[in-house]
Amino acid sequence: MNILFGTDGWRGLLDSEMNFENVSIVAQAFSDYINKRFENPKVVVGYDGRKYSKEFAQLFAEICSGNKIESILSDDIIPTPVISFTVKNKRLNAGVMITASHNPAEYNGIKFKAYYGGPFLTEETIEVEKLLGNSKIIKDKSLVKIENLLSDYIKQLKKFVDLKVIKKSNLRILVDSMSGAGQMIIENILKDANIEADTIFGTPCENFSGRYAEPIEKNLSPLKESLQKDGNYSFGIATDGDADRVGILLDDGNWLSAQETILLLTDFLINTKNLSGHLVKTSSVTDKLKKYFENEYRKVFNVQVGFKYICEKMISENVVFGCEESGGYGYNGHIPERDGILSGLIFVEMLAKSGKKKLSEYVEEKRKQFGNINYDRIDAEYLKDDRIDLLPKLFTKRPNKIGNYDIIEVEKYLSSRGIINGLKFVLEGDTRWLLIRASETEPIVRFYAEGQSKEEVKKILNQGMEFLK
Repeated sequence: MNILFGTDGWRGLLDSEMNFENVSIVAQAFSDYINKRFENPKVVVGYDGRKYSKEFAQLFAEICSGNKIESILSDDIIPTPVISFTVKNKRLNAGVMITASHNPAEYNGIKFKAYYGGPFLTEETIEVEKLLGNSKIIKDKSLVKIENLLSDYIKQLKKFVDLKVIKKSNLRILVDSMSGAGQMIIENILKDANIEADTIFGTPCENFSGRYAEPIEKNLSPLKESLQKDGNYSFGIATDGDADRVGILLDDGNWLSAQETILLLTDFLINTKNLSGHLVKTSSVTDKLKKYFENEYRKVFNVQVGFKYICEKMISENVVFGCEESGGYGYNGHIPERDGILSGLIFVEMLAKSGKKKLSEYVEEKRKQFGNINYDRIDAEYLKDDRIDLLPKLFTKRPNKIGNYDIIEVEKYLSSRGIINGLKFVLEGDTRWLLIRASETEPIVRFYAEGQSKEEVKKILNQGMEFLK
């Protein structure tokens, strides 16, 4: 049994790790946990377009049913946020999504969603882990009910965004669903609002049409080429394999970094929509959020990398917006969960309310207001055996300076097993920092930095990497 839960459920290589036997073991452990926590429980199970996703979902629902748990099974491929919304909207006890998100097509996985519509917290996942292999697997179909889950979710999105403003804007949007679970959803919602929209790679495909289904610059060449060839789109939206993350391209095909996407969304929610509440961001997100939006009424919380840590704050505090560097954004009044479909629609609303027809014009104006974001990241291979010990040792013997800059604060972040796996050194001056994270599963140490110029960021990263020597 090769099952190891990470920050967002379990992912494994198809056949060798993620297979029918192991899915059955996880489903039985999940059922045991749910029955231990709730009386007469009800859950929902969904799936993306990967190989075996539908079959794994059917198996999972049947094992829940065999354990006297009412199970709603999606009638078709859906985005992960649909499962999270359904759990919250139908007041279910939990949800299960069969997906490996943006991982390569050779992988599949399982995500658990809690009653509040967000990812299981660390302690819940640990409890399921403890139950793996403890019980005989029981299966039947009597309590499985197949339902369409998409219609209620789409109704929610239409309430959340200002379709009246969008209808008047005459924008033209191009969507790249990356052959994932996002399908034609954004296009269909926009067309209902009389907005011209087109989709490329809108049909789910087991191997994502030969691409990595992660909406980052290097994977979005088809979207870039389509925008540049046409020349008349307002901007481009891309969603990942399970459509919980978003990437944005300007109308000219240029990449809008996740850091800048976050800054623009925050500005729009707070200064245009006038929404109140705190902000929560993973430690790798630009500190311009602190500089421009933190005040005596609004806090900006830094949390460990991983959306479940954002979720913890969203369910315990009045948080208007939660954001992570990898393109996952959550909104108060919706679900404490990433939603790439909604994020794309909010970007459409943002441009519509600005009165501009091209996103590049809007971005140029905002850069004059907020300045450029100078940020970069290095994923450094580290093959020695002491990778997990690096950051605890560095924390006990931490330096006073990095290069020429005094360290004014050190933030430490703990793994699900209570070990320091992240250190953020806040440096003197304006939005200047270095974050170091040691991977628990890969021979990699990650370095992130923000500064006042590209050259400064490069220096901070290089000085950080000296800690590996």
